[in-house]
Amino acid sequence: MGDFWVFGYGSLIWRPGFAHVETQRARLHGYRRSLCVYSFVHRGTRERPGLVLGLDRGGSCIGLAFRVPGGLRDEVITYLRERELVTNVYLERMLKVRLDSGRTVEAVTYIVDRQHEQYAGALDAAHAAAVVRGAVGQSGINEDYVLSTLEHLKALGIRDHWLEDVARQVAPL
Repeated sequence: MGDFWVFGYGSLIWRPGFAHVETQRARLHGYRRSLCVYSFVHRGTRERPGLVLGLDRGGSCIGLAFRVPGGLRDEVITYLRERELVTNVYLERMLKVRLDSGRTVEAVTYIVDRQHEQYAGALDAAHAAAVVRGAVGQSGINEDYVLSTLEHLKALGIRDHWLEDVARQVAPL
């Protein structure tokens, strides 16, 4: 099998955790980045959930596409499934993304399952910030996740106004 692509829109941007040979900015149409997933493991607990990003229907999302050598397919897919499908709140899909180079490729993408108990829906920024503040899970403090994601998006020249609003309310300057 040949090389394949993985689309990252949140922590995969700043901590992919798998070998890849190329990275390009990419846009996914039909889905938007959203703090729409209650985190019971990585950034919260069942008793005190946090929020993590998911790809929810509507709009578009700019993120990064990682090209992975075909010989690493099984290893990388196993890693991604162990990381992203811990509670099965995400659905693994092959979706078309448009690379900055202009090329369109299919990429392994994890979208939110709107039927899952962890789906938080479309929260306003104030509500999202209230959930994020004080939540902690196995991977650390929820505020750190939001602020790190935003910092990395800014470094890539990617604006996410809603996430910026949440961050301002989580950690006012």
